[in-house]
Amino acid sequence: MKQYMLSVIQPDGDPPPPEIMDPITRNLDALNQEMKAAGVWVFASRLHPASTATVLRVRDGDVLMTDGPYAEGKEHLGGFTIITAPDLDAALVWGSKLAQAIGLLPIEVRPFEEEA
Repeated sequence: MKQYMLSVIQPDGDPPPPEIMDPITRNLDALNQEMKAAGVWVFASRLHPASTATVLRVRDGDVLMTDGPYAEGKEHLGGFTIITAPDLDAALVWGSKLAQAIGLLPIEVRPFEEEA
């Protein structure tokens, strides 16, 4: 089976208040349990804000470090779930469930490349 990354794209800034986040957290916990029971869940995690990122790049043989995200924008990767699925259609079903569980944010579904 292929692996897919379900990326949660979120706006920069403070998270919503607890009265909005608490039901979302319960929905995500339930969905993670459903994914685990179905045998598709591999890993999931939230990320700290994009402002905490550090970018490394090589220039003239030296590694340069830059604080902040690689790409400036109003939205960034806020978290992700890795699943296994037989095909894109099945992965999209799980991505749709994730979008419904969160309700506020877009979800990007992307396959991992096959190993050589």
